[in-house]
Amino acid sequence: MEETNYLDLFMKETTFYNQIVLGNLFPENLWTPLPHWFQTWLRNYIGGTLLYFISGFAWCFYIYYLKHNVYVPKDAIPSTKAMVLQIIVAMKAMPWYCALPTLSEYMVENGWTRCFSRISDVGWPAYIIYTMIYLTIAEFGIYWMHRELHDIKPLYKYLHATHHIYNKQNTLSPFAGLAFHPLDGILQAVPHVIALFLVPTHFATHIALLFLEAIWTANIHDCIHSKIWPIMGAGYHTIHHTTYRHNYGHYTIWMDWMFGTLCDPMEDDPKKVE
Repeated sequence: MEETNYLDLFMKETTFYNQIVLGNLFPENLWTPLPHWFQTWLRNYIGGTLLYFISGFAWCFYIYYLKHNVYVPKDAIPSTKAMVLQIIVAMKAMPWYCALPTLSEYMVENGWTRCFSRISDVGWPAYIIYTMIYLTIAEFGIYWMHRELHDIKPLYKYLHATHHIYNKQNTLSPFAGLAFHPLDGILQAVPHVIALFLVPTHFATHIALLFLEAIWTANIHDCIHSKIWPIMGAGYHTIHHTTYRHNYGHYTIWMDWMFGTLCDPMEDDPKKVE
């Protein structure tokens, strides 16, 4: 009985999220009859799309217009055509991307994961430790998934190459952050879901981190080196797009450092680093 009540918390939570997004956009009689899983997917699709455009346009406006020639030289600003093509690729993939958080929420609602609903269930010290372990698992998984998408030639040819057509500073932009083949984007986010089965995870934190991917990936494709150690910023990721064999990590440089693929934009010559 207690487990059933706890699973009800997850269902109430996802229903609340659906109400926030769908309830403010559509008349109740249009979305409430829809199956719960479809409401969740629709909420994820709308939320993901809004986040992609708001973060992308806001960041482009800041670095290309307000800070014109400050962060990015004029001849390195990507063309409007390049950014439009990136948006088209991302929008084709977005419906598929949103299937993953929808699936993860379904598994949480059915009690298949180690998620907990309230931080008070474990306390703040345990929450912080669990979140750090979750992020470590995600970082490790994303590093190796990304690396194998390069090393396994059919995966690169048929999936990851879609993203790597943007391989110069004047073709990379915040909008390239989600410009992937749909399966590629899903595979690189799967470690977030795998972590749910390995470590107790706060459900809302998991959902927030999945959607913060849209902001993070926009940031690391703007070609501006943030110089914040040990963050895997755009300076590192731009090298990845030009050499294809360095800096596979996601949030930090640790995995590349551990596995010998790190190339520092300030200290190393990418042409000489093996």
